[in-house]
Amino acid sequence: MLVFGGTGDLALHKLLPALYYLHRDGRLHADMRIIALARSKHSSADYKSLAERHCRAKIGKSDFDPQCWQGFSDRLDYFTMDASQRTDFARLAQYLGSTEKRVRVYYLATAPDLFEAIAAHLKTAGLADPYSRIVLEKPIGHSLQSAQAINASLGSVFDESQVFRIDHYLGKETVQNLMALRFANMLFEPIWRAAHIDHVQISVCETLGVENRGNYYEQAGAVRDMVQNHLLQLLCLVAMEPPVRFDAESVRNEKVKVLEALRPITDQDVRDKTVRGQYTAGQIAGQPVPAYYFEKNVDNDSDTETFVAIQAQVENWRWAGVPFYLRTGKRLAEKTSEILIQFKPVPHALFAEGDANQLLIRLQPEERISLHLMAKNPGKGMKLEPVALDLNLATAFKQQRRWDAYERLLLDVIDGDSTLFMRRDEVEAAWRWVDPIIKGWQQHYQRPRPYPAGSSGPEQLQHLLERHGRKWMQSPGST
Repeated sequence: MLVFGGTGDLALHKLLPALYYLHRDGRLHADMRIIALARSKHSSADYKSLAERHCRAKIGKSDFDPQCWQGFSDRLDYFTMDASQRTDFARLAQYLGSTEKRVRVYYLATAPDLFEAIAAHLKTAGLADPYSRIVLEKPIGHSLQSAQAINASLGSVFDESQVFRIDHYLGKETVQNLMALRFANMLFEPIWRAAHIDHVQISVCETLGVENRGNYYEQAGAVRDMVQNHLLQLLCLVAMEPPVRFDAESVRNEKVKVLEALRPITDQDVRDKTVRGQYTAGQIAGQPVPAYYFEKNVDNDSDTETFVAIQAQVENWRWAGVPFYLRTGKRLAEKTSEILIQFKPVPHALFAEGDANQLLIRLQPEERISLHLMAKNPGKGMKLEPVALDLNLATAFKQQRRWDAYERLLLDVIDGDSTLFMRRDEVEAAWRWVDPIIKGWQQHYQRPRPYPAGSSGPEQLQHLLERHGRKWMQSPGST
């Protein structure tokens, strides 16, 4: 496995710790080597020290075994190169030598503008063969046109079966449990449709700001950074039809159908069906937080959105008339990722109390699935209260360590299993839906609405649901 961008945060904080766990658990082939590639001039020993320092901090004392690390460190190596320079790939080829029929995984933990060049240089240097695999992090482009250009460049070097477009949300245990919940339990299948579901909410909320990613975020914004990939992937898993088989092509075929069934949001619709926001100064956990436009590498007059909410519609027989409300933002009150399935009320209300009828699937901070029902409060009379049938995945499987999403996805790449990775047409279908939203904002000069850091988002967020007699979960992370 060759990791381009080997000195970056992704490699040091996510990939190497995940690979360490796979090594510790005996999941890696005895001959597997991990080579970090970057421009920084490090010796192999220097890089191993750097990797150990970051991995110790990330993994924690209870799981970090110095003896196990030594064995993992023996797999590690470092090669200084500039991924934009074709001549450096010739040096890399010489360094690697001839390894006939050996699988090479090229992990591009780099800026997206290097994807095309790296693929082309690998081909020129003779490093792309039928046994190679290439892994790309999101975002795949910044528009449909740029995504198509990247995909075309990759397609000229690698077969589609060799390309792994990674979305770490799909590696989360609860996301995969969503498929198990739907397709392995007859309880839900008959009611998983418009006749019984009122609406769906998908929320990915963060307390962090842009940190040191100001340059990237100014070009991306929340819709490109989160909606085009993470949120639409979650929507697909909620809305997809049961695949014929649980294999890569069957699962991804059904996800593409969902994306193609999304009703376009164009022109004036963006005013009614979307909310843009940008955080201003505020407080989170009692600590003052600066406004977005005062963050490092951010334009003081920036109109980049740090929050977005969208009312989406899947136009097919199963979901006709059921709105899907998507929201994501930075510097919100709580960090949480969850999916709320709101079932319709009973046909005739016998009792005065409200109607719960909710299924809550929480991805973070803890992984759990809760079915909220109405039950009688002990005592005289029929006084009802909502109660939860709660499955906490951490305690239900407490004898097993919870895998990080990257552990699972890296192992899938090594095994050549692309079920949890995005296919070319899937990426392009998502951009085909997102692009008109961005264009509509630009055409109507819809600047982001301000919201204080530490709040639940812009005031206009509530109107998106209230005008239809619905409401958001009380706050990010609660119902």
